[in-house]
Amino acid sequence: MKKIFLIILSVSLLWLSSCKKFLDTSSPSSLSAQTVYGSPSLAKAAVMGLYGKMTDTYIYGQKLSVNWQGVSDIECNGTFTETGYNSTSSDTGPGNFYGSIYNATTRWSSLYDFAELSTTAVDGIRNSPILESSAAQMKPLLGEALVMRSLAYFNLVRYWGAVPFKRESSKSDLSNVYMGRVDIDTIYHYIVQDLQEAINYLPWLGANTEYGTAERITKGFAMGLLAKVSLFAGGWSLRDGNLFPNSTAEHNPNIPEQGGFYVGRPTNWKDYYQIAADTTASMIGSTENPHKLDPSYIDIWQKVCGQLPNPTNENLFEVAFGMGNNGDIGSLMGYPVAGNTKYGTRGFGGSYVTSTAYYFYSFDSTDTRRDATLTWLNYTSNNNEAISTNPLNVAFAKWRIYWTSPAFLALQKTATSRIATGINWILMRYADVYLMYAEAMNALVGPDVANPLAGGMTGRQALEKVRQRAFGVGSPKVTAYDPDFFKAIVNERAWEFGGESIRKEDLIRWGLLYDKIETMKKTLCLMFDDKQPVTIFDKTYQPTNFPQTVYYKYQAGNEFIDPTSINYYGNLPANPGSPYSSVSWFPKSALKPTTNPLPTSNYVIWPIRVLTAGTGLYPSYDYSAFLGTLSNGGDIQAALATYPMGNGSVYYRYPYAVYYQDIYQSNGKIQNTYGY
Repeated sequence: MKKIFLIILSVSLLWLSSCKKFLDTSSPSSLSAQTVYGSPSLAKAAVMGLYGKMTDTYIYGQKLSVNWQGVSDIECNGTFTETGYNSTSSDTGPGNFYGSIYNATTRWSSLYDFAELSTTAVDGIRNSPILESSAAQMKPLLGEALVMRSLAYFNLVRYWGAVPFKRESSKSDLSNVYMGRVDIDTIYHYIVQDLQEAINYLPWLGANTEYGTAERITKGFAMGLLAKVSLFAGGWSLRDGNLFPNSTAEHNPNIPEQGGFYVGRPTNWKDYYQIAADTTASMIGSTENPHKLDPSYIDIWQKVCGQLPNPTNENLFEVAFGMGNNGDIGSLMGYPVAGNTKYGTRGFGGSYVTSTAYYFYSFDSTDTRRDATLTWLNYTSNNNEAISTNPLNVAFAKWRIYWTSPAFLALQKTATSRIATGINWILMRYADVYLMYAEAMNALVGPDVANPLAGGMTGRQALEKVRQRAFGVGSPKVTAYDPDFFKAIVNERAWEFGGESIRKEDLIRWGLLYDKIETMKKTLCLMFDDKQPVTIFDKTYQPTNFPQTVYYKYQAGNEFIDPTSINYYGNLPANPGSPYSSVSWFPKSALKPTTNPLPTSNYVIWPIRVLTAGTGLYPSYDYSAFLGTLSNGGDIQAALATYPMGNGSVYYRYPYAVYYQDIYQSNGKIQNTYGY
């Protein structure tokens, strides 16, 4: 696979940092703008440098891809923990919505660097004397720069709310550098404008050799990003009514307001949904569109782990990394591998982002995405697989060491510390286009009205297109989903995009983040209690559906477990005996010990780890009434009372705090908000 990372390395010397300002901006080149953007080759080199910036640790190298996924109903920012959930010095605290102005792990400086560099490229190309005479080379570069600026501000506004925003590069006299926060609706308005313009300049993937891989931004990704930004622009977000008292935003009636802070969306939100519907419809219906769903869901991840292109162009855009040079995809989350003689002493995978039994059992047992997305299995120091039994630490399986390239395996074999995997981060897949189309059409006209731009496809047909891959064409499961079509979309996006840094942000824009997290938490506690039926997404389980003991056997060679041998959905009538092995499953492990029960026993500590998760989102939490319904609720409540929960001031406080040094360097132009 041709790696754009090699191009990035070759042009990195063009980028030179300048004075430190509160936005931590940089000048794109030691050469003059007239020189750089007066030549197609140098202009291309400058734009390639933007791709290099995307691999920064505080952009897609770690934070936006892995560390900032946070707690949702299907993901957790590391394993649930009773000690670090409200940390002010790591990603775990913000992942549970406990922000701090002194937490350096959530700084925005790298994203503002990216925004400034992208804006400088946009201005340089717009003002280039060869923009029209060399339009075939220059305008696609302008499109790429516009998309990357859009990405920078899209992430800034999603993670920090109302932020400083400008559409021109910094002036040497700093007259446009120090600026205050701009309201969310204004920022989204201009991002949408930039993306609409960029689409006109960009070719489809594969239209020429220059744009022959998903490692370059092309028309399909720009269209997908426009649709996504539009759904966020029309969605719910936390607002500061004190800072923007003249806002006409509609207030969410289901989320309390306090201290002037409220969750709102623009009154013209349907206009943005219309943009999303028409953009995705145009893409779906275009005869030039080269993107298709990969017929095999697991193939997407096998290919990207092996640093190979997707044969159907399912991936609209991949952030390109260089093996051994940058990128922690796979080493920070994925199928867990202990140090061993087969793969090396370092190990692979990690617990930066994991999931739970709740998400695992949300899947239909025949959904091919389940075992591609999640695994209870791990590779041990004995060079064979074992089964993990921790219901709060179910690993994401999309990144697996045995799918990686021979070159990486050779490098990993001798590694004594973590090495860069070079696995690309898939920023958007074509399945997202189908599901965004289904969502937008449903919100505007319902699930069964066709958009002519999409070739007559309805929103329901788009949803079922994605389900066909999961269950197989013709399977009755394709049409067996929640009858409330919006709920069906919410569920389908969970099953399709687990671990891909999408779910938390989806729940935010739907206004469902608190509700979905709390449902997940209480359901897990009921699963541990194992006394009453539970509903997980659109499925209802009886206590007997969760086995007390799980049995499994190995495939030939006794290295890998046969996944079809595992009884995840109920007790076997009898111990099957050899060659089966067994482990106690969570209902048994969560029982109160008959002798010497301790506050650290699973029956207490598992519910505490669950109930403290995500509790920085609301001002306060009280689980006493709920715990009164559990067999051991009194013991849990007594222990839980010693754990602080709640942010004390704001409902739905998902944005990060601005780092104190950035506040200080703003010359008084910005202050923290959202209760920080």
